[in-house]
Amino acid sequence: MRLLTLATLTAPALGGNILWDGRFNDLSSSLDLNRWSWSNQVGPYQYYIHGSSPVTAYVNLSPSYKNPFDAGSKQGAKITLDRTAYWNGQNMRRTELIPQTTAPINRGKVYYHFSLMRKDVNAPATTREHQIAFFESHFTELKSGWLSGSPGTEDTKLRWCVSGQTHWSVEWEADVWHNFAYEIDFSAGTVGLWHSENGEPLKRVVDPVRTSASSDGKDWHVGVLELPRSGYNDFDEDFYFSGVYIENGEITTSVSGPGESPY
Repeated sequence: MRLLTLATLTAPALGGNILWDGRFNDLSSSLDLNRWSWSNQVGPYQYYIHGSSPVTAYVNLSPSYKNPFDAGSKQGAKITLDRTAYWNGQNMRRTELIPQTTAPINRGKVYYHFSLMRKDVNAPATTREHQIAFFESHFTELKSGWLSGSPGTEDTKLRWCVSGQTHWSVEWEADVWHNFAYEIDFSAGTVGLWHSENGEPLKRVVDPVRTSASSDGKDWHVGVLELPRSGYNDFDEDFYFSGVYIENGEITTSVSGPGESPY
C-alpha cells in the first residue's frame, strides 16, 4: 500500500460547500455552549439535552480530543455520560448537541460529516445499546454495544444502521479514529455511508439505500443516547468527536474538510 504522510493526508481536497460548521473552532471552551438558550439561539449548537451537572461534566473541548489528521479542526470534543447524565426525568443517559442553523441541511442531497473515537479509559459499555449521531426518527445512526433484544450479553462492534437495521459494522477498537459521512438525499429518500480510518480519505462503503429520510433541520443529535438495561450499573463513558460539519455539492473526502461556511 502507498505510504501516506501527514502532509498528504491533510492536504486540501476539492469538495462541496459547508452548510453548517460544527467543528468547535469558534468555541473557546465548552462553557460557551451555555450562551445558547431558546430565547438566545446563538453559536453553532443547541445545548439542552444533558443532565443536571455543569456543562464541563458532559462536554469538554481540547486539541488533544480531535483527529490529529484533521487540519480543519482546532479542537475536538469529549462527550461524556456520567451517573448524572439523565435528561428531563428520562431513564436514558443522554449528552447531545444539535446544530443551530437556518441553512438548508434537510433538503436535497447533503453530507453529514463527523469523526468518532473511543479510548480504553472510560470506554463505552459493550453491554448497553448506544445511539450515536442519530436523527429523531432514527432513519440513520450509529450504534454501539449490545443491541436491545439481541441474544447474549455484550457486543463489541460499531454499527451503521438504517431504520434500525445494520448495513455496516466494524470492531470498535480503542484509539482508532473512524471518519464518517452520511450521504443523505432527502428528495430521493435514500442514505448511504462513507467511511475511513485515521487520516485516510473517505470512501463510500454502502451505496444509498431507501429509507424515510426526513428532518426538520433541528434534530441531528451529535452525541449519544444510552438505553437502560436492568442489572448493569452506570459508569463514566467518553465519546470523542472531531470534524463535525454538513455540506452539499460534491463530497469532501479529506478528513480536513473543505473550508469555511458561507452561512
